[in-house]
Amino acid sequence: MEKQEIRTFGRRHGKKLSERKSFLVEKVLPGLIPNESESNDILEIGFGAGEHVRELAHEFPNKIIIGAEPFVNGVAALLSAICDEKNQIKSEYKNIRIWPDDVRLMLNNTKFKFSEIWILHPDPWPKARHEKRRLLNSDFLNLLANNLADNGKIIIGTDHWGYYDWICEQVSKTNLLQNDSEIEIIRTRYQEKNMAQTSEPKYLILTNKN
Repeated sequence: MEKQEIRTFGRRHGKKLSERKSFLVEKVLPGLIPNESESNDILEIGFGAGEHVRELAHEFPNKIIIGAEPFVNGVAALLSAICDEKNQIKSEYKNIRIWPDDVRLMLNNTKFKFSEIWILHPDPWPKARHEKRRLLNSDFLNLLANNLADNGKIIIGTDHWGYYDWICEQVSKTNLLQNDSEIEIIRTRYQEKNMAQTSEPKYLILTNKN
């Protein structure tokens, strides 16, 4: 695959990985890179430590779950959780695949189609001078729309209400429709931190107009 120059503003590395996690990243991760020849059904972008990716794997055992995350410590955390003491993938997580880079590199170079695309608690970049760093701009949303299967949907959750309003404005510039629907709060460590100090997260469900 030809390397593209895509600027990613989030961290790539955190604290030094343990010996086991380094082994998993080096030896196990290459076997989990998404393959277009498989049936790819659900994508989660920016999965953090992978709690929701694992929930999806349990909920949809007959579907392929792809998690995209450029932060190597998050990738290592998910690998650690889905592997047993012998560093083998646990049977209940055999349907998980991992893209350890900016998801745009995958979507721009493949023909994946997803029934669901999840984005939970993306960095809101709340300072005005950092607004251009926000991932969920209209161009990116249109890219996601192009990778939706028929009747597919994009589910976005954020506890930053200013970012929520901004996303809604971006949706109005796309080929997507915003659907009103109640979603039960999805618990992740990032949701529990509630950095925005709001009462609860807000969710959007987006579908293609046609």
